[in-house]
Amino acid sequence: MPASLRHEIGQLLIGSLPGLEITPEARELMREFQFGGVTLFGRNIEGPEQIADFSARLQAASPKVPLWVAIDQEGGRVARLQRPFTIWPPMMVLGRSGDATLAARFATALAAELRAVGISLDFAPVLDIHTNPKNPVIGDRALAEQADQVAELGSVLIHGLQDGGVAACGKHFPGHGDTSVDSHLDLPVVDHPPDRIRRVECVPFQAGVDARVAFMMTAHILVPSIDEERPATLSPRIVQTILREEMRYEGVILSDALEMKAIADRYAVPDAAVAAMAAGCDGLLICNGDVALQVATLEALVHAVEDGRLPRRRVDDALLRLRRAKERFLTPGAFRPAPSWKEVVGCEAHLLLADEMARFL
Repeated sequence: MPASLRHEIGQLLIGSLPGLEITPEARELMREFQFGGVTLFGRNIEGPEQIADFSARLQAASPKVPLWVAIDQEGGRVARLQRPFTIWPPMMVLGRSGDATLAARFATALAAELRAVGISLDFAPVLDIHTNPKNPVIGDRALAEQADQVAELGSVLIHGLQDGGVAACGKHFPGHGDTSVDSHLDLPVVDHPPDRIRRVECVPFQAGVDARVAFMMTAHILVPSIDEERPATLSPRIVQTILREEMRYEGVILSDALEMKAIADRYAVPDAAVAAMAAGCDGLLICNGDVALQVATLEALVHAVEDGRLPRRRVDDALLRLRRAKERFLTPGAFRPAPSWKEVVGCEAHLLLADEMARFL
């Protein structure tokens, strides 16, 4: 197999590591495939100084192409960074406040803390609408119960993060808000007709498109009125036709983690990766730290290109979008130098801001 193809295929993956160190197996994976980024989880995190050092070592392991150092740092119950980082309340407080200025101040503060330790991509904001009070996975992660309010505040968060030098990622398209099943555990079904999906669920995502959000993450949900067989992540009708063509999104479309049970209980992860790319996803997430699974997935993508199941033009299109995103956020001088983490992580101004937000709990 040509080394150049393997290096290009590697750029499609934002992978994950099993612990605090770059293991020899992980280093070999990064050398052979030169993959696109690494997502940090609790198992990779000890504190600000360690994260900053880890981020630098990850970049050093990929000298030719800068890596995304990514994280889920929403606030509330989805927050990988704990004290001494600022502990932010759940995002529902912003909807309750109705204060776009408060949302902007939060996003600016969050971006500063992330950049200070070398994190360049935040899988936020959640653009799902809290339309189902029995939803076990979204709930207070959503900004509000009304589409227009989620759209307004989501756009503010996107601008705040990205103006602060951190790529944002709107999630989970086409809308995970009206579900009663956690897609980490099983496949949720959304039983709304297409016109309702476009009229309600898609509204905040269209606002994200208009705000030039760098990434958009798909949902592992089934929408039978649009595609009876394939979850959204694997559905060309949802990813390509609706998000890319109808909504005219020009950024990077990213799968949610492919080892989540909504997908992995029905497809082998390497097969799902090929299907997601064919459906229109530009990047793939594997988040469990299994290096062997990441190797198998990348090998499957290489073979799919070689035997024609995954058109080369589809890969080239994805690589172009990924390259543009990195040029926008990871090139030297794109934004002002990151501050020292000691100046911003858990600083008094951020703690006061978190307290101000928490008044709306």
